[in-house]
Amino acid sequence: MSEPVANVDWDAEAAAFDDEPDHGLRDPEIRRAWADRLRGWLPAGAADILDVGCGTGSLSLLAAEQGHHVTGVDLSPAMVDRARAKLAGRDAVFLVGDATAPPVGEQRFDVVLVRHVLWALPDPARVLRHWRGLLRPGGRLVLIEGRWGTVSPVGIPAERLTELLAPLVPDAGHVRVDRLSDDPLLWGGPVDDERYAAVALT
Repeated sequence: MSEPVANVDWDAEAAAFDDEPDHGLRDPEIRRAWADRLRGWLPAGAADILDVGCGTGSLSLLAAEQGHHVTGVDLSPAMVDRARAKLAGRDAVFLVGDATAPPVGEQRFDVVLVRHVLWALPDPARVLRHWRGLLRPGGRLVLIEGRWGTVSPVGIPAERLTELLAPLVPDAGHVRVDRLSDDPLLWGGPVDDERYAAVALT
């Protein structure tokens, strides 16, 4: 399995991005596994979701299929074009913009959903505070992250992300960490690194 890479030309990567099993979600079993996980992380009723670093919109599509209104943001115009095509006719809007400051104006959301983005951003504590400010009262951050590689690992361990989230939630019990490494259906096969989702109720 490939690991996330920072400092790449994401416009150039867009054409082949969905070839990764957990990116394109083309395999029905992988797609179902992600849809089931997402259902457990998102509110039961229709909600406004901000998908930060949405890529080609695979998670956005799953959220829209579950009845949510999605706003996706990605720095890559090519990724945004593919997301718009993927969700054509759905209750979704896609914007080109920086993950650290999504161009959504005064709009507020029920969920900020982020997959494999925070680890690559400078000053994650500041970014998390900004994302927290984009939530309505009672909203949630859904952060899918990990730590990849063995020789020179990259990413954010779950323990560190929990520490970063602590000042943003009413108490420690409002942060749940779901371990994802032991679910090969999510990744198209077994993985031996740390992968998880942190759900913070604010």
